[in-house]
Amino acid sequence: MRIVLLGAPGAGKGTQCKNIVTRYGLLHLSSGDILRQERAAGAELGKKAQSYMDSGALVPDEIIIEMMAKAIEQAPASGFVLDGFPRTLNQAVELDRALAKLKINAVLNLEIDDRLVAARMTGRRSCPQCGAIYHVDNLKPKTEGVCDNDGTELVQRADDNPEVVANRLETYHRQTEPLVDYYKNNGTVYDFDAGKDVDEVKASIFEELDALDKAFSADAVSN
Repeated sequence: MRIVLLGAPGAGKGTQCKNIVTRYGLLHLSSGDILRQERAAGAELGKKAQSYMDSGALVPDEIIIEMMAKAIEQAPASGFVLDGFPRTLNQAVELDRALAKLKINAVLNLEIDDRLVAARMTGRRSCPQCGAIYHVDNLKPKTEGVCDNDGTELVQRADDNPEVVANRLETYHRQTEPLVDYYKNNGTVYDFDAGKDVDEVKASIFEELDALDKAFSADAVSN
């Protein structure tokens, strides 16, 4: 299966991506991870991207798309999940061109109200020592403000403050949300209510992907 995972910041894409990868044996492809890998390896594409990043400029779409297309070519036969990419309509169009005959099979769209996202993200607290994540309402540490693992004082990440969260949501609605309609023209979008309990969302996703996986298996046998 070849899957694109869409959803606003705080919709739970990271959690659901891990669930999908584990259950179906797919390769997790994150544009951020691949960019870091290319840079660390000193690859040509990584060097090109680094030159833009060093100057504070955005890495051009053509470089990101070339990186992602290269990673997709190396994906196993079981397929992959694209996480955090494409982010813009132009990236989606160019990705389809780069993939040529490799069609995206399913776009999983995690829908969630902005107010719930804001509550989730601004309430997060993390341990700067071990990276553990807590929430002031939904996942409290045993001792308020202190990590259960190592006793370190918990902090709010800079990108979880209300102003930054609002900006990230505005950027998502303006740049990335139009991809839902783009992919719906291909009939590949499955909408899920990401405001529900995380296990309920997981069950709904698995139900759709199990049916899709069976269809692919049947096609493989018949061919």
